[in-house]
Amino acid sequence: MDQKVPISRDMDLSPYRVFTEREWAHLRADTPMTLTGSEVAQLQGLNDPMSIEQVEKIYLPLSRLLAYYAEATLGLYQATQTFLGINDSKTPFIIGVAGSVSVGKSTTARVLRALLARWPASPKVDLVTTDGFLYPNAVLEAEGLMQKKGFPESFDRPRLLKFLSDIKAGKRHVRAPVYSHFYYDVMPGHTVAIDRPDILIVEGLNVLQTRELPKDGNAVPFVSDFFDFSVYIDATEELLLSWYVERFLRLRETAFRDPSSYFHKYSRISDTEAVETAHRIWSEINLVNLRENIIPTRPRADLILTKDESHRIAKVALRKI
Repeated sequence: MDQKVPISRDMDLSPYRVFTEREWAHLRADTPMTLTGSEVAQLQGLNDPMSIEQVEKIYLPLSRLLAYYAEATLGLYQATQTFLGINDSKTPFIIGVAGSVSVGKSTTARVLRALLARWPASPKVDLVTTDGFLYPNAVLEAEGLMQKKGFPESFDRPRLLKFLSDIKAGKRHVRAPVYSHFYYDVMPGHTVAIDRPDILIVEGLNVLQTRELPKDGNAVPFVSDFFDFSVYIDATEELLLSWYVERFLRLRETAFRDPSSYFHKYSRISDTEAVETAHRIWSEINLVNLRENIIPTRPRADLILTKDESHRIAKVALRKI
């Protein structure tokens, strides 16, 4: 009879190597700091503080890592073209940035863009958010999806996939739709042209989402299929809720006061009602989306940045396989 091999219960099967802030900071090596304190302050988002110390300890090492990835990926593209005997136009290096509402995706994406654009080779770096690929409110209302805005089904996925396909193909002046958080809607007729960048950062809630696989086996591309590297910004549900409420209250005192704002009605309610409203929106929409669609994509990221209560990156997990 064959003897069974005992299974080690403490075997580390995680595909990630985890670093503390201090351990990760050492990996900066001699990467130069190219941003000033005032520039970092301008890049941070509402209720998402970013210190120059965090840039030095977290984002400079990440910039160094991405430089290695970009160089290796370019070499792979060139080797493939040599094998095929073709000479296509350059293929942009695409970075995906994912995570929950209020976790600070936009700040991370802007800081990365600023750092990468100041590499010695001065690459052309563009940034696109997937909010522009949401269906317009009129479509969402007609389809009964306004309460699921931000869920995978609320995005025009074919349009987003076509955009990324054209970018990867090196096409010129590829246009992306523009979204306004002030009006809470896609802006009709407004687009931004992305013209053959060296690096493109794509930021959004569900950029690592796979959705359902086809049962017939037909090829169905996912947004993440176009990424060369992906980052997931992580935090506990409790922190995300508190940050969302804080941001909601700050917007209530600023942007919501403008009569043209979609959320102007919330500027006229009491403080207690505002807090209750923020909690309700979070629990009925954002938390559901987080649990059902966003958190399940976290293990698909190449890098996971975990925040603590002060918005600092306290832990870094880098995929090792």
